[in-house]
Amino acid sequence: MKANDKFAHIAALRPARKPTAPVPRNSDIPAEIAEETDRLARLVGGNVRRNHYGEHMSVRQWYATPELCAPDPRSLSLLLPQTLDAGDLLQTAVNPEQWLFLDTETTGLAGGTGTYPFLVGIAWWDAGGLQVEQFFMRDLDEEHSLLLELSERMAKRPVLVTFNGKSFDWPLLETRYRMTRAIPPFTPKVHLDFLHPARQLWRLRLGSVRLRDLERHILGRDGHALEWSRHDDIDSSLIPQMYFDYLRGGSPEPLAGVFRHNQMDLRGLAAVAGKILTLLDSGHGFAHAAHPDTHNPVDVLGLSRLLHRRGHSTRARELYEGALRAGLPRNAERLAQTELARLAKRQLDYTRAASLWDELRQAPGTTKRSEVAVLRADAEKSLEAAIEAAEQLAIYYEHRVKQPWRAADLIREAINRLREAKRRDGVATTRTIKMESRLVHRLARLERRCSDRTKIELLQAGNSS
Repeated sequence: MKANDKFAHIAALRPARKPTAPVPRNSDIPAEIAEETDRLARLVGGNVRRNHYGEHMSVRQWYATPELCAPDPRSLSLLLPQTLDAGDLLQTAVNPEQWLFLDTETTGLAGGTGTYPFLVGIAWWDAGGLQVEQFFMRDLDEEHSLLLELSERMAKRPVLVTFNGKSFDWPLLETRYRMTRAIPPFTPKVHLDFLHPARQLWRLRLGSVRLRDLERHILGRDGHALEWSRHDDIDSSLIPQMYFDYLRGGSPEPLAGVFRHNQMDLRGLAAVAGKILTLLDSGHGFAHAAHPDTHNPVDVLGLSRLLHRRGHSTRARELYEGALRAGLPRNAERLAQTELARLAKRQLDYTRAASLWDELRQAPGTTKRSEVAVLRADAEKSLEAAIEAAEQLAIYYEHRVKQPWRAADLIREAINRLREAKRRDGVATTRTIKMESRLVHRLARLERRCSDRTKIELLQAGNSS
C-alpha cells in the first residue's frame, strides 16, 4: 500500500471533522482541486447538497427500466424471517413504494472501521420507473453531511433492499454512523437481501451469482434485452484506488465510471428483485404467473429447494418431480433425487423413496486418475450419494419390508464398491472413511440378525417335525 493510502486509512479511524456551519466549498480547498470537483459535477450531472454538517455532492437520475414490481404477499413471505412479528414485517414490506434499494462504493473491500463509503447510491420506485440518487464525498470530511442525508432518505422508506447488504453495506454504514458520535442511523423495519435467494435459485446453474453475471445469463435472456450494458464497466476492485487518486488531485474522469457502475448495480438489483419474485410466484402456481415448465429445469430445482427449506413441502415435491421430468445435468439430477427421496420418506411415501434410492445407488461414481480435478470431485460426490442411497435402501428393507438379508446384501455391495473406489482411484476422504466404518458396523449387526433368524427357523422346523 502506498504511503498516501496508508494515511487515508489512518484518517478513517477517527470521526470526520464536523464543521459548525456550512462553508462554501471553494473557500477551504486549493483552487486546482476545486476545479477538479467542478469537472466531476459536470461529468456526472451533480450538484452540491448542504445541511448543518456541511456539504456533499448529489446526483439524481430517473430510469424507465426496470419497471415497478408488485410482490405477491405469499411470495414475499418466503424472503422474510419466520419470527413472531412476521405478519407485521410482511405488511410493511408488501408495499413496493416503501422499498429503498441501496448500494455503496467504498475505500476498501474488507470493511471495518478504516473503510469509508465514499459513494452511497439509493433508488426507489417512482412514476413507474426507478429513481436513482447518489451521494458522494468529495473529501473525507463530508461524511457527516452524507450520512445525515442518507438517514433522512431512509426514514421515508423503511424497507431496505440490498444485494449482500446484510453482510457488507449496511454493517459498514452502521459502523460509520456510530463513529460520527452524533448521527443515529435510521434502522430499517425490514431488510430484504436478494443475494441469498439468488444463490439458492441460480448458483447450481451459474456458479457465480454476481449482479453482472445475473444480468447476462438471467435478466438478458428469453428475448428481454437490458437497457444498460456492462461492456465498458470498470472492475470493482479498482474503485478504491480510483477514489484515492481523485483525493490526491487526480483526474475525475475515472470516477464518472464509478458513478455509472453504481447506477447499473442499483438497476440490476431492482431487476433481480423483480425476477426472483416472479419466479417465486410461478413456484406457488399463481394464476398470473408463468408455469414453472417455462423456466430452466435447474432453476426449477433451485426454486423447489427454496420452497422445501421454507416449509412448503407439498409444492416443493411437485417441482422436484417436474425438474426431473424436464431433464437435468447429472450433478443436478443427483441432488434432486437425493432431496426428493428425503422428502418422500418424510411424507411416508416409501415406494417413491425406494425407487429413487435404487436409481442413485446404481449411478456411476468413479473416474480415472487422469481425469481433471473437477470431474474427480463430481465423481466422488456421486459415489458418496450412491453409498448413502444404498444405506437408506437397506434401512427400508430391514425395517419396512422386513427382509434383513436383502438389506445385508445391499450394505455388502456398498462396502465392496467403496473399497474398490479406494483401491483403484484413491478415494479416501475423511467422509468416505467414516462412511465405510458405519457400513461395516451395520453389516455386522445385520449378519447377526440373519444368523439368529436362521437358527430360529431351523428350531421351528425341527419342532414341527
